Amino acid sequence: MNTDIRISRTSGAAKVAAILGALIAVILIAAPYWAGRADMRLMGEIFLYLALASLWNLLAGYAGLVSVGQQAYVGFGGYMLFALTIFAGLPPLVAIALAGVLGALISIPVAALIFRLRGAYFAIGTWVMAEVFRLSFAQVSALGGGSGTSLPTDIVRSMADGRSAREALSYWLALGAALIVVTAVYLLLRSRKGLALTAIRDNELASASLGIDIWRTKFFVYVVTSGLTSVLGGALTSLRVMPACPVGASERCLFEMLAIWSCGRKYGLVAVTGEECSEFVLRPLRSDSGGMQRKGRVNSAPAEDVQGRP
Repeated sequence: MNTDIRISRTSGAAKVAAILGALIAVILIAAPYWAGRADMRLMGEIFLYLALASLWNLLAGYAGLVSVGQQAYVGFGGYMLFALTIFAGLPPLVAIALAGVLGALISIPVAALIFRLRGAYFAIGTWVMAEVFRLSFAQVSALGGGSGTSLPTDIVRSMADGRSAREALSYWLALGAALIVVTAVYLLLRSRKGLALTAIRDNELASASLGIDIWRTKFFVYVVTSGLTSVLGGALTSLRVMPACPVGASERCLFEMLAIWSCGRKYGLVAVTGEECSEFVLRPLRSDSGGMQRKGRVNSAPAEDVQGRP
């Protein structure tokens, strides 16, 4: 008696969700034609922070690497954006992509060092490495040290003709980076590596007994997330209106990532979708709160008058 066995990795609901997601993506891509500058800047930050939270979920939720020092790679990506555009003369988009490669490369010796630690000691070690990054870049006066810097005007103007075009390009950059990261995380979790990560998440000892190389799997995830985090750090820095200090901004990123991730876990939202939903709730609230705090203050210079910013 022959029995046909079929393995399905999708469902009707998943197909409907994919179609709706594609429609939403098309609407978001067209945002520069129907949204204002402030709305695009807000949505750009939303996209980048949800991508950062998705990466942290992959790192801590699946690989079990509770890192509180990923802001180091956010700042690293920002500083590489400045260094590669100002000193190497690279276009900003190329510099952001190359910052991801450099971030992955520098994470290799960092991982070889901190992977000797376990549990709370690992978390403390990642924070120490983030402080090493911060203090190291603070000594580079050409990049503004700890006070921050801005992209020169000619570099900013080379990105696109006109302020509106540059605003649209920055928005598309943030949206594209978020889509790439979320898609990469989704595909990774559905691959053989994803099965290994799921096993490690459920029971690390049992997964080792099944032949899974735990160290190598965690090392792979750490390097990949560090590289993608550096890309997002460069993209996030390019959205800043005022002269930016990447390390200072990246310290806030840690709190944002943990808040988004914890909200997604608390309300039972799964895998990738939890971070997205919680970010779309938290970001407008933070924006409104910031607007209330700024009431009554005098702005010394309008945003469009800041040298070197789009």
